[in-house]
Amino acid sequence: MTGKVYLVGAGPGDARLITVKGLDCIKKADVLVYDRLASPRLLKWMKPGGQKIYVGKLPDRHTMKQEEINQLLVDLALEGKTVVRLKGGDPTIFGRVGEEAELLRRHGIYYEIVPGITSAISVPAYAGIPVTHRDMASSLSIITGHESPDKLDHSIHWDKVTNATGTLIFLMGVAKIGYISAQLIKHGRAPETPVALVRWGTRADQETLTGTLADIEAKVKAADFQSPAVIVVGEVVLQREQLMWAEALPLFGKRIVVTRARSQASELVDWIEELGGEPYEFPVIETRMPEGAEQKAGIAAALASLEEYDYVFFTSANGVEFFWRHLAELKVDIRRLHRARIGAVGPGTAAALAQRGLVAEELPGRFQAEGLLEAFGPRLQPGQKVLLPRGDLAREWLPDKLRELGLEVTEVDTYETVVTGEDDIELLKLLEEKRIHAVTFTSSSTVRNFISILQRMGLEDPLPLLAGVKIACIGPVTEQTAVEAGLTPGLLPEEATIEALVQELCRWNETMRLK
Repeated sequence: MTGKVYLVGAGPGDARLITVKGLDCIKKADVLVYDRLASPRLLKWMKPGGQKIYVGKLPDRHTMKQEEINQLLVDLALEGKTVVRLKGGDPTIFGRVGEEAELLRRHGIYYEIVPGITSAISVPAYAGIPVTHRDMASSLSIITGHESPDKLDHSIHWDKVTNATGTLIFLMGVAKIGYISAQLIKHGRAPETPVALVRWGTRADQETLTGTLADIEAKVKAADFQSPAVIVVGEVVLQREQLMWAEALPLFGKRIVVTRARSQASELVDWIEELGGEPYEFPVIETRMPEGAEQKAGIAAALASLEEYDYVFFTSANGVEFFWRHLAELKVDIRRLHRARIGAVGPGTAAALAQRGLVAEELPGRFQAEGLLEAFGPRLQPGQKVLLPRGDLAREWLPDKLRELGLEVTEVDTYETVVTGEDDIELLKLLEEKRIHAVTFTSSSTVRNFISILQRMGLEDPLPLLAGVKIACIGPVTEQTAVEAGLTPGLLPEEATIEALVQELCRWNETMRLK
């Protein structure tokens, strides 16, 4: 049976600017064919086992000719696959979607065109430039600039285009900015007409350069301003001084790697996005239920004796989550825990307990095992029984100290932490291009696994690639692990919480801006 092809606009770069339908298409794709201007974060929404094929064009080379891309879509569909051709911006605006669709139609292959948010309007908006304004411009033109002067003159009627609309938007024309400016002045635009170039708009790399038709070429050369960029010509550019908003956000300009397990990353990702940064999800750990028979038997035995424990200490939100999964799987009633005092390390762990109707008796001032022992120390008596539901990589400090005090400690590994199976070539590219600004670590295992996965991807020594990247650790234990791995941590929040970590990132970015 013949497959189907979805020709999807990915939007201008910010992964959140894809349409709902576009995201639905990605989620069901067997194969994703994408180019350079599509956000790498969108690739992570593919179903497990989905194939990714990069066909993007770079300024100095062509990875695949357009005719070859067209044929590739046909061949994949004829294999019975659901194919998504993911294109930056909107596929119908200089996206050559017509050529792709025509060949699909000739082969009798069903396809859909899924519009996207074009960079022509969204990129200026992120720079604080509305492309129309009641008092300045009531119309706009979108013009290609990615051609030689001869081709530009052939495709653009300068005498008509120059004054046809209030705002002119040129896509992909940075290298030709001098010629474009000269033609517009020659055909009637005033030399003092405002111009803005917005590079990598809506992304962490966003840069804006403003000038006039008379001086913009010199400014571009002086700043070594490179493509890809959107060029805006017209009085609306003056609105930027009043309306620019993205640059004012606390984490603007920062691409931050989030290494937490995907099931836990949403809070940190949401914070970064809300504050204007660009999170790059690179989960290096996965948490799962134990698979060994001996481990399962140990958990079952511990939960069968809940009424015997004097204390249950939870050291992470994961410990809470998996403890409840085991209760459900083994059909153990939580009310059997009625005599135990409940302790939690950190507000996140306490919140996870509160969501399940249990209030931690006391929250230590320090959000690690040492703080928990300080809080309960005076009450702990020899012979009392303690249950520690934890992960398989948890430190032995707490159970060792409890045993030194004469308590009977039952440790159960309620979950396992494993290295994720995903490699990410896009991350390597960003690191090589110095386009990663910070990496966040929320546990020792994220540090170790991050280094391990980079080595697995072919980096014998990842440390040089991380030079200049700010290393942010959620707590002192994680920080120490980073140091032992050869990293140089630069950010450590006063409290070991996600919110405090984000605040520390904001303070760092503010300091960078003031330099």
